[in-house]
Amino acid sequence: MAALLTIIGHSLNDTIVIFDRIRENVRGRRHTDFATVINASVNQTFSRTILTSATTLMVVVPLFCFGGQVIHDFAFAMLVGLIAGVYTTIFIASSIWPYWQQYALRTQTRTARVGSVR
Repeated sequence: MAALLTIIGHSLNDTIVIFDRIRENVRGRRHTDFATVINASVNQTFSRTILTSATTLMVVVPLFCFGGQVIHDFAFAMLVGLIAGVYTTIFIASSIWPYWQQYALRTQTRTARVGSVR
């Protein structure tokens, strides 16, 4: 349970960092295509994500190789979770953002139309 919560926190933190960078870059690049802004944001935070995960792996791999039975299971869950967390942060979270923005725009448009009819 502790390993799963750690991985969720790690992945969530990296996702927030990428989303925050996208938000900052959208303000600075108003005339740029949204996909280009997302790509630039992911590239800017890529080294941080990889270094954070590599630092964690430097501790988890020895725990996995040399730890006891209880630590071995925990370290294995951490290894799998770190790889999955980096993948979801870089590839899935940044891909969801444009669809999320389109949904928010449609919802705002619908709300504005309903409000103007009354």
